[in-house]
Amino acid sequence: MTDARVSLQDLKQKMAEFVRERDWEQFHTPKNISMSIAIEAAELMEHFQWLTVEQAQQPDAAALAEIGEELADIVIYSLSMANILKLDLAQTVLNKMEKNIRKYPADKVQGKAHKYTYYQDQDSSEC
Repeated sequence: MTDARVSLQDLKQKMAEFVRERDWEQFHTPKNISMSIAIEAAELMEHFQWLTVEQAQQPDAAALAEIGEELADIVIYSLSMANILKLDLAQTVLNKMEKNIRKYPADKVQGKAHKYTYYQDQDSSEC
């Protein structure tokens, strides 16, 4: 199976079955899952903590496998959160991307890394 062949719905269903088979619904609350996402994100960051930019861009095979597992944990918990809150994750992501397109217009942000408020401040100072 690959990204091109597995849908978000398939993954959400697999996660729901995993949780249900273990009777973990009682523990999978938005509070607990949000904390789990943060913990897994911190574990992902640990892999890059003391690396240079160059080293971080070229992990060896073992490090890449471990990084992939941490990223998978984040996605897994995110799928569980979507299940709990009955979010259509694909639509939520598409809506957020539309919002980001408006917040970060390509013609203004090309090659820049400022927060979107910087560009709003620039617009108001041009008036």
